[in-house]
Amino acid sequence: MDVPVDPRTSWGLAVPGSMPRTAELEPLVTRVLAPNPSGMTLDGTNTYVVGAPGSGQAVLVDPGPDDPAHLAAVEAALAARDARCVTVLVTHHHGDHAEAALPWGEHFGAQVAAATPAVAGPRGRVLAAGERLALAGTTLGVVPTPGHTADHLAFRLESGAVLVGDHVLGRGTSVVTHPEGDVVAYLDSLRRVHDLGPSALYCGHGPELTDDPGAVLDFYLAHRAYREHQLLGALAEGPATVDELVATVYAEVPHQLWPAAAQSTRATLDKLRAEGRVEGGIEADASEPVRLA
Repeated sequence: MDVPVDPRTSWGLAVPGSMPRTAELEPLVTRVLAPNPSGMTLDGTNTYVVGAPGSGQAVLVDPGPDDPAHLAAVEAALAARDARCVTVLVTHHHGDHAEAALPWGEHFGAQVAAATPAVAGPRGRVLAAGERLALAGTTLGVVPTPGHTADHLAFRLESGAVLVGDHVLGRGTSVVTHPEGDVVAYLDSLRRVHDLGPSALYCGHGPELTDDPGAVLDFYLAHRAYREHQLLGALAEGPATVDELVATVYAEVPHQLWPAAAQSTRATLDKLRAEGRVEGGIEADASEPVRLA
């Protein structure tokens, strides 16, 4: 199997560290970058301010960390739109996306909406797949995208763009967390977003993807198939622990990202075990080698 080629390498995307704090992506959307860069969050968490111009209202998608400077930047973006926040939407429960949801909902007097009551809070709204949310002079479609986490959602805008959270990143590939992540669900979710024919992917981290979103989704599908192929190839050489497999399959990846790679590896091995193709130690604390079935 050939190594899949990432189409983004020729797109001239913003290099790491160069994304502006605030950017107008389209009439419906302003992106505000949170000050929490890291190896996992790339430049930081992207918070999206969504609403029809002139509506006087806006929705915040993924408020991110509960950081005073970030809140001030979001409030400035709302002021520039002459809008008040009426709803806070959250793609999934990870803290770099959801930490500020409840405190900012209280601050703005806005309802929080997410896939689970734990994130939405006691006065929040639990969203269902396929809902259409009429908010801030526009409509957002709720798209279930489990895989990275079990509770992951995306939101489709009237423009055709999709706010994809951590389902797709502006650079690199997303982690399928373990044990709650699910590779089969993740692949299905990639196909679901692909079938929408998105005009753009607005990612939870990294730059927006506008040149050919479908090509990125095709790459993500091919990348996961290639990692599976690599794991089976490594196991054909003999049994190996998860850590040994990560060292082989992710040799080109910086070592500080190997713990995240181990999560995706375990999630992929879970899929292969369910298919009867591998057996042995897969859980996080297991030292038993994995082997071909």
